[in-house]
Amino acid sequence: MKLGVFSVSLSVKDLQKSKEFYEKLGFSTMGGNADSNYLIMKNETTIIGLFQAMFEGNMLTFNPGWDENAQNLESFDDVREIQRRLMENHIELEKKADENTSGPEHIFLKDPDGNMILIDQHR
Repeated sequence: MKLGVFSVSLSVKDLQKSKEFYEKLGFSTMGGNADSNYLIMKNETTIIGLFQAMFEGNMLTFNPGWDENAQNLESFDDVREIQRRLMENHIELEKKADENTSGPEHIFLKDPDGNMILIDQHR
């Protein structure tokens, strides 16, 4: 199963403070919009998302169809196919993708310890 590029999505209290902190660790902004309360930051191949007041807790995020530079991949598993395979393996989904659509869509699930996982397809 091809899940796409991996990142950690962090729920932050102060976007600017978090941005400055991660810049000191060598991260630079590669996407997002501070006016919309989120930034995507990168250090080499490591990606983190900083999200203020958008969700509670932190989560693991996968983006099918993208590489680590948010560039389209030629070949990838659509989130709906990933959903079908997870359900075949009796993985419970918190939020399912609409099977009657194509293109951007997402699913949520939790691991056995309650950690949230977002599989978020943007194309």
